[in-house]
Amino acid sequence: MASMKDRRLFCFGFGYSARAVAKILQEEGWKIAGTVRSDTDARSLELLGYEIFRFNGDGLMTSAHTTLAGTTHLLSSVPPNAGGDPVLGHHAADIEALQSLTWIGYLSTTGVYGDRQGGWVDESSPLNPTGERGHRRVTSENEWNNLRTDAAVHLFRLAGIYGPGRSALDTVRSGRARRIVKPGQVFSRIHVDDIAQVLLASISRPDPNAIYNVCDAEAAPPQDVIAYACDLLGVEAPPEIDFEEAALSDMAKSFYRDNKRVSNRRILNELGVVLKWPNYRAGLEGLIE
Repeated sequence: MASMKDRRLFCFGFGYSARAVAKILQEEGWKIAGTVRSDTDARSLELLGYEIFRFNGDGLMTSAHTTLAGTTHLLSSVPPNAGGDPVLGHHAADIEALQSLTWIGYLSTTGVYGDRQGGWVDESSPLNPTGERGHRRVTSENEWNNLRTDAAVHLFRLAGIYGPGRSALDTVRSGRARRIVKPGQVFSRIHVDDIAQVLLASISRPDPNAIYNVCDAEAAPPQDVIAYACDLLGVEAPPEIDFEEAALSDMAKSFYRDNKRVSNRRILNELGVVLKWPNYRAGLEGLIE
């Protein structure tokens, strides 16, 4: 087992979720490295003491063999595109060659389950994505699970992510909030703090080929979340708008195709995670404070 100072987390896609877990591990003495697409992001993250490299998914990362050397834990949050998973498309062989690697995490989405008309899904539920993005995710999950590596590979199926700077509170403050009502529609969510908790718990308790739904305990209608955010901010909630009359973009409409409740029992029972923010009300109240 590597000592803390010898542990190195490499994040393909050093974004919102990856930064949450990286910050904690850096404070524990880990070396942290990752990829970003823009020079602006790179400069700001380098000032925080991270090793940052460029990777936009369109081509090889420069000097990948050297860049990945010494990595003990690898996390990918890079979404697949029409050509497949960019990380594995360009660097599967580099990852498979890493002798130091013990843990791999791939951040997927609960979109792989598709529509259940409000019913429940867990990690054993059949995958039946409704759109092209979901089908691509299923393919990526299979590719990560089929890597030729001795490292323990884990799939994390994330619900809708929120947290500081990225919540219903920010939507309301920006004046962009709408309360769109599609009868019976619910969405599952997860606070970025709890994503970090789940990843840390998995790192502490590796389980090869494990799959985890990462969501809080309460799927809820989106209009209720906006209303609660307005209440916390002391502003009047926008009027409800019927889904059919909302003039949403095709992308926005696609999110409403899937209606399901996602079970989080595995992260609670197998990883021993106690959610810091078990529902959207607690999470928004914490962000206000």
